[in-house]
Amino acid sequence: MRSLLFVPADSPKKLDKAMTSGADALIVDLEDSVAHSGKARARQSAAAFLKEVGGAKTRPYLLVRVNSLKTGLIDADLDAIVPGNPDAIMLPKAEGGASVVHADAKLAAREATNGLPDGHIKIAAIATETAAALFLAGTYAGASKRLSALTWGAEDLSAELGAESNRDTEGVLLDPYRLARALCLTAAAAAGVPAIDTVFVDFSDTEAFRRECGAARRDGFSGKMAIHPVQVPIINAIFTPAPDAVRQAQAIVDAFAASPDAGVVGIGGLMYDRPHLVRAKRLLERAAMTKPDRRRRGG
Repeated sequence: MRSLLFVPADSPKKLDKAMTSGADALIVDLEDSVAHSGKARARQSAAAFLKEVGGAKTRPYLLVRVNSLKTGLIDADLDAIVPGNPDAIMLPKAEGGASVVHADAKLAAREATNGLPDGHIKIAAIATETAAALFLAGTYAGASKRLSALTWGAEDLSAELGAESNRDTEGVLLDPYRLARALCLTAAAAAGVPAIDTVFVDFSDTEAFRRECGAARRDGFSGKMAIHPVQVPIINAIFTPAPDAVRQAQAIVDAFAASPDAGVVGIGGLMYDRPHLVRAKRLLERAAMTKPDRRRRGG
């Protein structure tokens, strides 16, 4: 997934509009964008939306950001949305693999109740929203087969740290949040799942947003979350491999396929070794995922 668009669960109008945004995934939000007094209504709205669009032949991947385990609200969230069969939940304020195991158990019980296969609903965890979470980032590997992605957040973390800001005057992330970003990226690699970059809240600053998307792609993130539909086409463009890059990656794969015992191959006067082959295969996988016919459940 390249683009994941947050949409407040308590706004049916915004949910409907998001379906035409072009986002690869929608994050139906029951957490921060919904006031405590509106949680029950938001759950009803999310459940209705899932039932309405879930069976569509082509649609975005559907995640629901539930409330965190420590709030005591997640059980009511899952009771409401699991019957609607979302593709995944987004688990906020996760604190290592133990949080994913806990959420896995809650999902398993409700899948059984609703006649869904065990493990059907995946988990994307937000891995850096608390100070404790930073020390547990390396514990996601092997926690659950449901774990499908890791992402990170700077807003809740900065509030917990008591910081005045998480970015400097030019919009560049400050050191504590650059650390959180790096920990998310390495934790995802260790767990064997994609890393998704965090939101950029100033959606009016498209140039800064483009730069941040480019840096995320360069460093190994596979996509980025969006807070406004205007950000979606920028994310999609930057995280879609360019045709020249796809051709080069295919040439590397083909060269190694022709010489399976080679440690190094030469193409156009340049030498490529096995790490180049790994990167080439990953780029081709990302390119395949951007094809229009993958815009389906689980695609």
